[in-house]
Order: sequence, then structure tokens, then C-alpha cells
Amino acid sequence: MDVELYVDGKKIPMNSYVRSVFFKVLSALISTLKGVEDWEKAEIKISR
Repeated sequence: MDVELYVDGKKIPMNSYVRSVFFKVLSALISTLKGVEDWEKAEIKISR
């Protein structure tokens, strides 16, 4: 499990608990999407 968060190009440090929460929540969301069966890597980019 590897999770990294960058905000405006700056890497945001996360402890193991926060990384685990991000991983589990995003994994659950990704797994519910149509067409996603087995995945190894996902990249998400959010802009506002």
C-alpha cells in the first residue's frame, strides 16, 4: 500500500493511519465503478 498526497506541488506528510484511511476509502470507491475489476494503480487529480 502506497499513498502520496500533493497539494499545489507540495508533498503532504501522512502517518500510517491516515495513509491507511485514504487507501481504504479510495479503494472502496474505485472498486464500485463500472469497468473496474482488478486494479494495481490509480491516479486521481483534483482541481478547483
